[in-house]
Amino acid sequence: MIRIITRPEASPLRENLLRIAAVLAALAASALIMILIGYNPLDIFSRIVTGSLGTLYRFKGTINKAIPLAALSLGTAIAFKMKFWNIGQEGQFYLGAYGASLVAFAFPTLPSPLLLSLMFIVAFVFAGLWALIPAILKARFSTSETLVTLMLNYVAAKWISFLQYGPWRDPAGSGFPKIAPFSKNAVLPEFLGVHIGWVITLILAVLLYLLLKKTKLGYEIDVLGESEATARYAGMHVVRIMIVAIMISGGLCGAAGMMQASAIERSLSDQLSGGLGFTAVITTWLARLSPPGIIVVSFLFSMLIQGGTFLQSSLQIPASISQVLQGIIIFFVLGSEFFIRYRLVWTKTERGGPAEAGGLK
Repeated sequence: MIRIITRPEASPLRENLLRIAAVLAALAASALIMILIGYNPLDIFSRIVTGSLGTLYRFKGTINKAIPLAALSLGTAIAFKMKFWNIGQEGQFYLGAYGASLVAFAFPTLPSPLLLSLMFIVAFVFAGLWALIPAILKARFSTSETLVTLMLNYVAAKWISFLQYGPWRDPAGSGFPKIAPFSKNAVLPEFLGVHIGWVITLILAVLLYLLLKKTKLGYEIDVLGESEATARYAGMHVVRIMIVAIMISGGLCGAAGMMQASAIERSLSDQLSGGLGFTAVITTWLARLSPPGIIVVSFLFSMLIQGGTFLQSSLQIPASISQVLQGIIIFFVLGSEFFIRYRLVWTKTERGGPAEAGGLK
């Protein structure tokens, strides 16, 4: 028989070594799968690296994908820290982009610093309020935030599609359903060859780290995540903490939408996210809700996304190969979390009699 036994708390060094071992095992398993389907794994891995970092153009493409992914992951982290399972990143992303677009189209001639700041604020507020809907429903009616946030993704995406194919459709689009581009003042400027969103994202990561580690609100979020009963016993205002934290969570996802709409699309589109909202759930877990870790993991996953696109164009290999690699890495790393906390013990039992000492009946 097999028993699952809780391990003593491991040291941070041992935990990190186990996670590194899990990633190496995932790469080995990926290599085996590639061999079985007829590809050279060394060639695949090298082309993923060169396809994402090999030239300045490819490196910029990787950074452009890492920016919204990291911002979405930061928003996810603060909700998950509180054990509020926010799976509505896509919807909050689109509501943020929508709020930014409203400002961009309403005040196209405002000075760029003022216009961009206003777009960021409105995007943050719109997405925060959108995220607040499931929080209120959970606080009032004990609904499942996972289900509500997931369903709201489709509502937000369809709203953008309605605008794109309906009232906001560009008459000058030559019959193609698209929304008119932003004015130049509404486009994020570049800094060191990449749009300045990477600087904004790093600042957001630092601010979130300080919020979670150095402030009263961060402490309250941590306590609430561990035990709502403990938080109430300590006199904490649970509903207020939840509302503030979820507003910040959604707002950060909305900031990602604003940066993507302003700097990359330079307009609003129902294809704006490319599924990054769902990827953000993965990167947040792999980074263990740590803002510095989120920056690193988001960059590595962006390498896989960018490298997968390069595989398709250079070797005619489906880009889904990189998605397979992502999935295997996730499987092994999440599996390592189990073995960090538990261990398996083999026990022998006597036939027809009670289990041996320490065993199961």
